[in-house]
Amino acid sequence: MTHHTLPLPDFTHERVEVITGSRSGLFIAVALHSSVLGSALGGARLWTYPHWSDALGDALRLSAAMTLKNAAAGLDAGGGKSVIGLPEGTVLDADRRRAAFLDLGDAVELLGGLYRTAEDVGSTTEDMLVVSERTAHVVGLPSTVGGSGEPAGPTSLGVYSSMQAVFERIAGSASPAGRRVTISGLGQVGGRLAKRLADEGAVLTVTDVNPAKKELAAAIGATWVEPGAEHLVPADVFVPAGIGGVLTDEVIDALDVKAVCGPANNPLADHSGADRLAARGILYAPDFVVNAGGVIYLDLEAKHLGSTEEIMARVAGIGDTVRRILDDAETRGITPLAAAEELAAARLNAGVAAR
Repeated sequence: MTHHTLPLPDFTHERVEVITGSRSGLFIAVALHSSVLGSALGGARLWTYPHWSDALGDALRLSAAMTLKNAAAGLDAGGGKSVIGLPEGTVLDADRRRAAFLDLGDAVELLGGLYRTAEDVGSTTEDMLVVSERTAHVVGLPSTVGGSGEPAGPTSLGVYSSMQAVFERIAGSASPAGRRVTISGLGQVGGRLAKRLADEGAVLTVTDVNPAKKELAAAIGATWVEPGAEHLVPADVFVPAGIGGVLTDEVIDALDVKAVCGPANNPLADHSGADRLAARGILYAPDFVVNAGGVIYLDLEAKHLGSTEEIMARVAGIGDTVRRILDDAETRGITPLAAAEELAAARLNAGVAAR
């Protein structure tokens, strides 16, 4: 019996292409949510889903979040996302993986440049090189071929600068030294963040669904907890750095933290989670602001808008955006999520007017 994990969201998209890959036989969705601010940008996720509709729902939710992310980041880029859905138990060999990304390239090409793809959860810069054989509308190719490379470094820098803003709020100092931080997910971004925070004296608790990540935990002196129990650990900041939807009502009610700030996309299982966190006195730094470092880097690099140093300075400026949003939320008595959504909406409305 197949089960659906989350209901499909409201359909507010400009266009969605759904194909069965002619080479791979896999479900592929390319979702263009908005091109109001320019050609949409958002990564390609390769993930296992219980049912194809879960993969479609993920593409719809993630692409809508990219519209907010790119708008709030001040980019002239719309929101989109693509998903290659694997049936449960599927293991791709090298040939079928290559076939899947050739199929993705064909699907992206169908949108005629209104959407650009990039690496994301489950995909790599090398996969993007395969995509580029079928479409020019792809960014983040390997640096070995003159591309901008892996965006996880810029993403983790943006999260780090966001956390500095949060530390200031809850502890009066931007320094991570002595702060208790729980990181749920030690992938490309979470792993980099954990190393940096450990180097700067944070007291870390970490977990990941991959038990091999225990080696990283040991190497940086972090305490390991089993996945599913990490939200019960008392901490200053909880960092969702894995899959979305982890902050359910039950998890929020059990959190013993001062703030939530992390790179996971759509960590709130429900939009009302922002109010629930606020009611518990837990500061929430909105995900689509916090995790925009990678997309800022990819968009500006692809458009040759500044040197690498200038672009990374722009990424580090995410912390200032977080400060502005937290100030606005406090002054007006609204949630940081509402303040961040208003910031994005103002840019999108200006984009519509300019059209």
